[in-house]
Amino acid sequence: MITDIYIDEGRTDRSAGLSFVLRPNVSLSARGFSILIICFAAVSLVAGGFFWALGAWPVFGFFGLDVILLYVFFKLNYRQARRHEKIELNNDRLTVTQVSANGRERSWHFNPYWVRLTLENEGTEADEIGSLILSSHGKYVCIGGFLSPDERAGLANQLRNALSSHKAPEMVH
Repeated sequence: MITDIYIDEGRTDRSAGLSFVLRPNVSLSARGFSILIICFAAVSLVAGGFFWALGAWPVFGFFGLDVILLYVFFKLNYRQARRHEKIELNNDRLTVTQVSANGRERSWHFNPYWVRLTLENEGTEADEIGSLILSSHGKYVCIGGFLSPDERAGLANQLRNALSSHKAPEMVH
């Protein structure tokens, strides 16, 4: 999901900026997660209590284990959702910064005039969209790997337009 796009359209020189922040899609908010866990725990407690009353007390433990596992896996998912990518185009420099879930950053710098944008096809169908790759002078980086194919195609079009307008010669009046 492309969460933030900043385009400095008030400037007409080549230093005008473009900035994207790409984040993985998180389908459940923190409040929704709390409600889900509380409801799931309540249902598990009632169902586990029923089996305990019937004398099948080990089943109660499995219901508790389900709640714990659901909580742990959602927390792992939210941790992975902290990763993001920043793409910035300004002052004759294209910078891609990938931030991992634990906060480590890795950056690539490209000259926008020479950078090549490739949107690969995946699978046998011609319309199946694969990786989005920026490359120049032996360096390359795959971006938007966590985006849906349609979002990757949209990002490719926006980047392609930004790069082509950046490469276009300035108009002198």
